Amino acid sequence: MYDGCSHWKTSSNSTVLWRGQTEVTVASLPILGDREFQQLQQLMVEASGIHMTEHKRPLMAGRLLRRLRVLGLSSYSEYMALLNNKQHVEERRLVIDLLTTNETFFFREPQHFAFLLRWLATRQGQVRLWSAACSSGEEAYSLAMVMAEHARTKDWSILASDLSQRMLEKAREAIYPMDEAKTFTPGWLKRYCRRGVGDYEGQFRVEPELRNRVTTREVNLMRPLPADIGQYDVIFLRNVLIYFSPEDKRSIVARILEQLRPEGMLFIGHAESLHGLDLPIRTLAPSVYQTR
Repeated sequence: MYDGCSHWKTSSNSTVLWRGQTEVTVASLPILGDREFQQLQQLMVEASGIHMTEHKRPLMAGRLLRRLRVLGLSSYSEYMALLNNKQHVEERRLVIDLLTTNETFFFREPQHFAFLLRWLATRQGQVRLWSAACSSGEEAYSLAMVMAEHARTKDWSILASDLSQRMLEKAREAIYPMDEAKTFTPGWLKRYCRRGVGDYEGQFRVEPELRNRVTTREVNLMRPLPADIGQYDVIFLRNVLIYFSPEDKRSIVARILEQLRPEGMLFIGHAESLHGLDLPIRTLAPSVYQTR
């Protein structure tokens, strides 16, 4: 079963997409107008601090279109009227989930994991790691595999946090398509995962021993962090800062740095920068920082 369009077909009159056995012309699709787009932008800023720029409009329209279909609505203006009704708090939460889900995969930006591995070679004693925007869990379990393979201590743990409850549930399930294992070190799929059978053919699940090392938690990085969030030796805050204004970015990183232990390390995405934010950090490697 496929979620979305089976294929596109261009006819002489219009572009047509097929959903299962149903033919739908592009002209019949609802349009996310300026007013509704601005309302959604405001909702996202208020709920998460994330500013959805104009180039995100097609993505927003596409992800919310399925909600219109499920709810039997014909326009985004009807959907916004529903969201503004206080009786539909869960639908507002679902919108945040749908629009904050980002691309992720195992061992993304492998230079970071190589740097972590070299650091582990010199590290003894307890190690606590935090995947601070974990999405569906691939980053957290990548860290878990590295720790299981290379840590010089058995006293290690990982916190995986995200704003999206839907993504956190996927992280807890830890079930992924077999294609996602293509970035694994040879032998790690067999060592740290279980292949699916029957209905789960073509998938794998991270083994219980590693899953038990990862604690999931809902955390909104735009708000004060929970008092019991704890202190960490390594924090991965990757590929999320690009969605925030410079002021909000600085506030988020400043809060995160307070949770770093002495000589702890902060990793951000290679496409991100902390330049000009006047933070008490020094650079260890590209996109790897330590508090001064």
